[in-house]
Amino acid sequence: MIGLPKTVGTIGAGNMAEAILRGLIRAGMAPESLSAADPDAGRRRVIGALGVRVTESNAEVAQASELVVLAVKPQQLEASAATLPRDGGPLYLSIVAGATTAALRRLLGAGARIVRSMPNTPALIGAGITAVASDSGGDPADLERACAVLRAIGEVVQVPESALDAVTGLSGSGPAYVFLFIEALTEAGVREGLSSETARALALETVLGAARLASESGEHPALLRERVTSPGGTTLAGLAALEDGGFRAALFAAVRAATQRSKELGGK
Repeated sequence: MIGLPKTVGTIGAGNMAEAILRGLIRAGMAPESLSAADPDAGRRRVIGALGVRVTESNAEVAQASELVVLAVKPQQLEASAATLPRDGGPLYLSIVAGATTAALRRLLGAGARIVRSMPNTPALIGAGITAVASDSGGDPADLERACAVLRAIGEVVQVPESALDAVTGLSGSGPAYVFLFIEALTEAGVREGLSSETARALALETVLGAARLASESGEHPALLRERVTSPGGTTLAGLAALEDGGFRAALFAAVRAATQRSKELGGK
């Protein structure tokens, strides 16, 4: 199995870049083998506190790194790529929403080595899941090296690049849907007479426990739902209210809207 690169840099020093750098340090990489470029002095201070070398220069990071993570907002990608090596240099691992491999090659050159991916924010605690495009046309060794980096922040799955917009709509944006669910579940408990502290604890542990049960049991969520739904019981009443309120349809619409926005950001 191909291991981690000797040196890794990030273009951008936001939350996801920080998550990756922290994950690599946890995985055993020395902080001095890592670097990050960002125009924001505040973000450079945060990343610099990890022992990572920081700079304003994207080119400097690219020159010092075997693998470079493109971790900027889609609107910043073209400007950020302007000073990066073209048609060679480091392996580029993109986590930029909507930016296709073809679009990245237009910016970085037809000969650039590129792997495209989409992580999510639970990567901040090493509990993320990242989808990697399995058909970006690169060397299989580059794909595996990129996956090795991403495993430092959680699980990794490989999908066709055509599926990455849907991945963005589901798991990329998905944590926000779950946070909203926890927020609403907490508020619902308060409305029924619980203290805010108790309601929040119950909501958090219920979501965490249910997710662990679904993951560790290996059983289909529908089967687990049926097991806790007694005829004429409280759960059935609650589920009926959710369906009447359009819960499932609202989730379908959320994932579709986020998927479509990812396509728009990529000019599709």
